[in-house]
Amino acid sequence: MEDSFTLMERLRTRRIIVGGVPVGGGAPVSVQSMCSTPTRDAEATLAQIGRLAAAGCDIVRVAVPDEEAARALERICAESPLPVVADIHFDYRLALASAKAGAAKIRINPGNIGGEDNVRAVAEECGARGLPIRIGVNSGSIEKRLLERYGGPTPEAMVESAAGQLALLERFGFRDVCVSLKASDVPTTVAAYRMASERFDCPLHLGVTEAGTSYNGVVASAVGIGTLLCEGLGDTLRVSLTAPPEEEVRAGIAILKAAGLRRGGVHIVSCPTCGRTQIDLISLATEVENRLAGLDAELTVAVMGCIVNGPGEAREADYGIAGGRGEGVLFKKGRPVGKVPEAKLVDALCGMIEEETRS
Repeated sequence: MEDSFTLMERLRTRRIIVGGVPVGGGAPVSVQSMCSTPTRDAEATLAQIGRLAAAGCDIVRVAVPDEEAARALERICAESPLPVVADIHFDYRLALASAKAGAAKIRINPGNIGGEDNVRAVAEECGARGLPIRIGVNSGSIEKRLLERYGGPTPEAMVESAAGQLALLERFGFRDVCVSLKASDVPTTVAAYRMASERFDCPLHLGVTEAGTSYNGVVASAVGIGTLLCEGLGDTLRVSLTAPPEEEVRAGIAILKAAGLRRGGVHIVSCPTCGRTQIDLISLATEVENRLAGLDAELTVAVMGCIVNGPGEAREADYGIAGGRGEGVLFKKGRPVGKVPEAKLVDALCGMIEEETRS
């Protein structure tokens, strides 16, 4: 099938490097996640990072809430297959310890990291080691003075919070910075990033914070992150879910693919079902998606349920099923190759694909 994806023109930002992964400056949009394990448990954290890497994650973040976590970070950074970002709140000294432990980037929150001397110390340590800093603005932790000035956690307050921290870092000669401006409210998030894109030239880390559980969180993130990506904004992203972090990675990759910004892997096309459907299409599509999830091939596979759009969609795909009453027609490269009973459709389709992609 001819590739229909076209990459849109991106906002050109300056580039930072996170442990070998380029962010900004025209680099591909990278996918991040955050470990849910206690960082002090290096064994469990490394195991989870391994699963995230297998899911397609590019950069991983870990919480560093105390000295014990900072000590464990040295082993984690040394053995991690992904660049590790240290997430710091309240205590700037943990940022210094994390930089020394081998973190690839430091994330600080301007609402709680402390005064200028604290920021200077972090900037000097990161500058000496060539580490970038993310200024992570959250609507729930904006500085009190800005909340009073703007009447709450508005997009303007969020951008002003980031601007103040950027100016402070630049005063100390530090420019390897990216910015995130996350709210749990999607319109606020989108507005803040739009404002930031007009004001800053640093890379933008996209996300909707505290988005929710798998279903609601993916919907909110797809709307917020997807809107910005389709406007040409964003250099890296995290889908924040109350779910295993591997789900964040899969959702992030899916959003990038839907926006035409990532290629590769199997793209499943399936119809929404209707009264004409005469096979168990939902189960079939789900099983095909699961069976082909780990396949390292760029393919479009159609799983269609009736004679209206089924044959046409299946013919346009690399491989496909067009369902009938208790059976389906298999298609390959636009041509029917056989009729198979419903119970054997998934095995027949996936077996054909797996055999041909191995050869």
